[in-house]
Amino acid sequence: MQAEDQVIRYAELDGASIAWAAVGSGPPLIMGGWWSSHLELDWRNPVFRRFVGALAEHRTIIRYDRPGAGVSDRGVMPARSLEEEVATLEAIVDVAAPGPRPLSLFGGSSGGGVASLFAARHPERVDRLVLYAAYARGAELAPPAAREAMLAIIDQHWGLGSRVLADLFLPDATAEERDEFVEFQRRTASRAVALASLRAVYEFDASGHLGDVLAPTLVLHRRNDRAIPFALGKDVASRIRNARFVALEGDDHYPWRGDSGAVVRETLAFLGVPAEALQPGAGGGAGAGTARLTDREREVLRLVARGETDAEIAARLVLSAHTVHRHIANIRTKLGVPSRTAAAAWALRNELI
Repeated sequence: MQAEDQVIRYAELDGASIAWAAVGSGPPLIMGGWWSSHLELDWRNPVFRRFVGALAEHRTIIRYDRPGAGVSDRGVMPARSLEEEVATLEAIVDVAAPGPRPLSLFGGSSGGGVASLFAARHPERVDRLVLYAAYARGAELAPPAAREAMLAIIDQHWGLGSRVLADLFLPDATAEERDEFVEFQRRTASRAVALASLRAVYEFDASGHLGDVLAPTLVLHRRNDRAIPFALGKDVASRIRNARFVALEGDDHYPWRGDSGAVVRETLAFLGVPAEALQPGAGGGAGAGTARLTDREREVLRLVARGETDAEIAARLVLSAHTVHRHIANIRTKLGVPSRTAAAAWALRNELI
């Protein structure tokens, strides 16, 4: 899935524009509520794009930027309460997934409280709820002194604050990846917006409505997540009557980092994607497909899955663009997949990258 595949549209809420985008096909799966997002910058990240692309092979993935951040209206402050956040999500649903057709929600991190409140209020619209690295009460994310210290750092020096957050969210990242994430955060939101957003994260309290969620719910949480403690994810699952908790290995906070394949497989299986489509080799048979690929084709496929273009792959492997194009055509034929995007998703499922 390439960067140019995304088309950004806008919804309106109280005079402010909310940016959203949809990719893929099938029933809608709405992802949002992250305290920090940027539709354009996220989509340029091949790791993020590969993660969404794997989900988009089976669902229409709808993402949005909160007011005040990303490519949404930057002239307003972000939502500061769950009520305001849910109003934003409702506005997106009205334009991106209108009508009575059920939809699924993927609420990550602070977006867990938003997605669960929407599900509690609109049980007729939500058929499945996935919560990743979620928490019930923001006050439990860290001791009061630690929370106030973090807010003070952001308030006094957003550059330093963004670096502290990078260390928290990306514990195993390289220095280059941390630098890129620091720049991403600063381009995503101003100091004032970042401060208000993080303060809201600490103040969110979903404990009062989690017991009202009726939709079947999957709660995913990595054991060593430093941003949202593992115990808080288990607590969320215990509060929802029809929830299943799945512990994942790793310490990356964002689902597209680390073993993102595990998040994709658990999510799609829970959403009802047939098991044969999720097993290694779906769409052509993994064992047989891997055996049929030449070493060069596997090398090209890994680069395709990382989001590189034909020209970039050609330069890296010292090949002509025509030769790369031919390799990709052969790969698609051997794997029995219909598109470049599907081939990249196949590579992710089969852990070739």
